[in-house]
Amino acid sequence: MREATGVWTRVALLSFGGPAGQIAVMHRILVEEKRWIGETRFLHALNYCMLLPGPEAHQLAIYIGWLLHRTRGGIVAGTLFVLPGVISLGVLSWVYATFGNIGGVQGFFFGLKAAVLAVVLEAVLRVGRRALRSRAMLVLAALAFIAICFFGIPFPIVIASAALLGFLGHAAGLEGFEASVHAGKATRTEEAPAAIDAAFDRSIPDHVKPTFSRLAKVTAIGLTIWLAPVVALFATLGRQNVFTAITLFNSKMAVVTFGGAYAVLAYMAQQAVEHYHWLMPQEMLVGLGFAETTPGPLISVVQFVGFMAAFRHPGALSPAFAGTLGGLLAAWATFVPSFVWIFMGAPYIESVRNNKALGAALAAITAAVVGVILNLAIWFALHTLFGQVDERHVHGLILQVPSLSTLNVPALLLSVAAMVALFRFKVGMIPTLIGCSIAGILFHFAGFV
Repeated sequence: MREATGVWTRVALLSFGGPAGQIAVMHRILVEEKRWIGETRFLHALNYCMLLPGPEAHQLAIYIGWLLHRTRGGIVAGTLFVLPGVISLGVLSWVYATFGNIGGVQGFFFGLKAAVLAVVLEAVLRVGRRALRSRAMLVLAALAFIAICFFGIPFPIVIASAALLGFLGHAAGLEGFEASVHAGKATRTEEAPAAIDAAFDRSIPDHVKPTFSRLAKVTAIGLTIWLAPVVALFATLGRQNVFTAITLFNSKMAVVTFGGAYAVLAYMAQQAVEHYHWLMPQEMLVGLGFAETTPGPLISVVQFVGFMAAFRHPGALSPAFAGTLGGLLAAWATFVPSFVWIFMGAPYIESVRNNKALGAALAAITAAVVGVILNLAIWFALHTLFGQVDERHVHGLILQVPSLSTLNVPALLLSVAAMVALFRFKVGMIPTLIGCSIAGILFHFAGFV
């Protein structure tokens, strides 16, 4: 267990760049280097995690930790996976809330926001290349974009509808609705089975065997731990209190947000900015930049949102303490459910092979997510590059119309530079973000920002 703790700490500290990068790090260390889990079982676990609401990379870490060392292993793996990010984001959120309007710090965040726009556009292309491999998937992506961008249909409904269409399309045998395949060829010759596979070939451990009594026990304990803060806050402070609202909102997100981190961001931005008015659209880009440049799941940005919400509505507390508490509550309500989903469902997933109908639903969700991320990219672009964006309703359509006279030329230049760096010269994401942030500081001292 001591070796496992060291390995999971290493995985956490190397997990930058969103779920794709984090899953790649786990695959390299756990499958190729340590040989703790085989390729087939790793991908089987990943398929299940991608069907769950919430951060799939975090859930995959819990799943593998659970396979290796039972519930204790899952708790250690899942906690260490998010702990560096929680600490880093707590510090960065405080820096932004306290010093964000001071001199060079303001320029730093200006450059960071401009670069994040390019990162989101890259995500559209990256996910699109993987997901849109048939006309049916292209149509689903387009429908998702139209539904959420022009009609304002809530994100959970868009994703649920896509899953249903994928399931029905596969059941009807329609072309283009095949199950999503995540198989891959091992990068080294397997002279012997991985540790977990070899152990399971000898005998199936008791914790992997599904039983109703275990399911009931895990469900009761897990829901109690997850929802205890929600109930306590609701009972003592009331529904309208900012801490209650943060915890309720993130608990709801943990249940309804399917489709990966960027899809979750689209829903969260819509709610946090337009419904709760906790922060400005440009500040969502700052939070996303923090999450991109710190280790841990990308959805850790919820901690920044929770911090800013409570920092601005501290009540009787000091703003810094209220912000810290709000951020931790947001992280708790986001990450604790991942433990619950894995400990409840993993024994059953281990007992069955890949289900093609579920795979087809997953493929449809992934396709719809492309449209959702594209909407997020356009939303970010409008609020990054223009000082004023008006919402107009025309014949039932919702249109975001920017005021051309408010175009921010320095932001446009930095965004274009970030896109050239990422797409043309294949510069890494973190160097691009850092470079644009430094450029933002220079722009500030030159009087352009």
